[in-house]
Amino acid sequence: MDGVIIPDHPLIQHKLTLLRDKNTARKDFREIMEELSILMAYEVTRDMTLKEVKIETPVSMSTGKKIFGEEVVIIAILRAGLGMVSGLLRLLPLARVGHIGIYREPDTLNPIYYYKKLPVDIKGKDVIIVDPMLATGGTAVAAIEFIKNISEAKIKFVCLFAAPEGIKKIKNNFNDITIYTATIDHGLNSNAYIVPGLGDAGDRLFGTE
Repeated sequence: MDGVIIPDHPLIQHKLTLLRDKNTARKDFREIMEELSILMAYEVTRDMTLKEVKIETPVSMSTGKKIFGEEVVIIAILRAGLGMVSGLLRLLPLARVGHIGIYREPDTLNPIYYYKKLPVDIKGKDVIIVDPMLATGGTAVAAIEFIKNISEAKIKFVCLFAAPEGIKKIKNNFNDITIYTATIDHGLNSNAYIVPGLGDAGDRLFGTE
């Protein structure tokens, strides 16, 4: 699917299964989500620019490559996006982190903002928006719109579980957004939950079931 990247790795598939299992303990659930986020970060950062540099090893002079000119901003969609931030920061420790609070209005499923806190200047930066679940796509589109309205950032959307409906909604609104997901599930049920999914990611992360 154009603009949608699904890393194909046995470890990712294994950990997805553990996340889905309703019997996975909360502590394990949090740790597995962090581990999955680390694995996803390898793919998300694949296109970073490298620059050749000279270095001195303990043995001789040499050349190597370093990431060049990349300023990354991770933006977590609250609440569940918090579960992915620590994993990405393991590989991108200098990244700045912002937060956008959005919830779905129960009757209309329309996104409602309740919190926005971003780094001061993200214009021209590489922005990675994270949310474990891409369901209807309403929350994701609202977050992307907000970022686009205040900056000219290059935006990637990273999730762990995606429904076809959510992917379609993002692509219908933004043809320049690359979506990274660990899996595409069957679709949504009548309550707009991803099937088979894993239930409510925020509830399972924070014990608010």
